[in-house]
Amino acid sequence: NFGVDLPFCCFLRFDDLKEGDVVRHDGKRSDGYLEHIFKHAAKELFGMDVKEITYKALKNKDFQEVTLEKDGETVLRFAAAYGFRNIQNMVLKLKKGKFLYHFVEVLACPGGCLNGKGQAQTEDGKPDRALLAQMEEVYTAIPVRLPEANLHVQKMYQDWLDGMDSKKVQDTLHTTYSAVNQSTSSLDIKW
Repeated sequence: NFGVDLPFCCFLRFDDLKEGDVVRHDGKRSDGYLEHIFKHAAKELFGMDVKEITYKALKNKDFQEVTLEKDGETVLRFAAAYGFRNIQNMVLKLKKGKFLYHFVEVLACPGGCLNGKGQAQTEDGKPDRALLAQMEEVYTAIPVRLPEANLHVQKMYQDWLDGMDSKKVQDTLHTTYSAVNQSTSSLDIKW
């Protein structure tokens, strides 16, 4: 935990868009905000402007890693874990204390959001690869608007949160984590 103040706008999407306008967050796919948060953390914590992010597939294409090196040392290590198998493996590694990531983006659908069960499939219920590729191409053609450039979010920080570094920002947008005692309930999931 670096204690980085990720902008509230990383998680909210309300803009002064006109009807029919479509914008997207930074990243190659329609998944979460891993790329945006990685670039923001690199800039805020280490003063480094990251233009391109390279994903490294580990055990499979749905468990990928992104790292930032400074002076030969890995200073940021993010992961994207998609699909329940990868999520389950991640939880097991966390329990064993062998999970060294600063941030993990978790999505239930293998292949990410565009590959979800609510999306187009072939008649036999399998993902339509051609349609998936076409949807990814259309998505990447949509213009990027960085959330922190949103005037409404900036105004919210100023008017409602009393500025970027206020106590209200700390109380509202930050959390702390602590160990939880093991429950003996029979309803606990054993991963």
